[in-house]
Amino acid sequence: MKGVFQTLALATACFSAALLTPMSAQAASEPTIIVVTHGQASDPFWSIVKNGVTQAGKDYQVKVDYRAPETFDMVAMGQLIEAAVNQHPAGLVVSDPDPEALGPAIRKAIAAGIPVISINSGLNAAASLGIRLHVGQEELTAGRAVGEALKQQGAKHAICVNQEVGNVALDQRCEGVSAGFGSTVKVLPTTTDPAEVEAKIRATLSADPSIDAVVGLSAPLVGEPAVAAVQALGLNGKVKVASFDLSANFLKDIVAGKAEFAVDQQPFLQGYLPVSFLALNARYGTLPAGNVPSGPSLVTKANAAQVIELSAKGIR
Repeated sequence: MKGVFQTLALATACFSAALLTPMSAQAASEPTIIVVTHGQASDPFWSIVKNGVTQAGKDYQVKVDYRAPETFDMVAMGQLIEAAVNQHPAGLVVSDPDPEALGPAIRKAIAAGIPVISINSGLNAAASLGIRLHVGQEELTAGRAVGEALKQQGAKHAICVNQEVGNVALDQRCEGVSAGFGSTVKVLPTTTDPAEVEAKIRATLSADPSIDAVVGLSAPLVGEPAVAAVQALGLNGKVKVASFDLSANFLKDIVAGKAEFAVDQQPFLQGYLPVSFLALNARYGTLPAGNVPSGPSLVTKANAAQVIELSAKGIR
């Protein structure tokens, strides 16, 4: 974990220093950078990523265009990537939840000479596809940290609630939780509808009283409904709730003792850093030499209050 923070600190220092460097005459033009992800900007998590994209566009004086399919649809996302390639942007940022499905479209960008940075998902496939670098967290490692933390807190039987089964990154999170927990953690598939998520969690907890831990893969879509389900069943203190990613309400639940912790992968950085890197590359031909880990870090009751205000503003 220390290495993660050191790498992030170095990357942050690099792009912060770049902001202070006067731009040359050739920087007067505004390069266009297109961002294509599998997450709609209306999704609370991806809205933070988009906020990072937008802010970097302003800070680095580049035009940015955020695109995503209306649903988790790899065919539609591949088409969006191909459409972006046809526009010949100065850089392309993509999430890659299904490298097999999206690989052909990404390779077209590479073949066209467009520098590509992946974010959030697709770390393991980045090098083989020719992607320049990845900004995100290693999901198996993050999941393992969650499983280990819950085990240390005394949990015996956990479930992992997955709102997008088939999304490689989310599947890896659940796999990591099992590895860290030291025993099989059942995956509960759901949709992205919080009401349905809460109903399925309540039904699962009612049917199996041995479950004493619920892991969500999204704080607003799963973590908050999980807390609501546990409270509705009167199981607070008996069933631990933890979640990947943040939301202001879930952070409040942590402060109130209704949830144990959240895993922060810093989505704002996942949007901000690749745009800043590609802006500098378009103007000066510079790019970091390796991947940038934006997480994981655990937000617990000890530090949740500090993060709430920024989360409400769409930054954390």
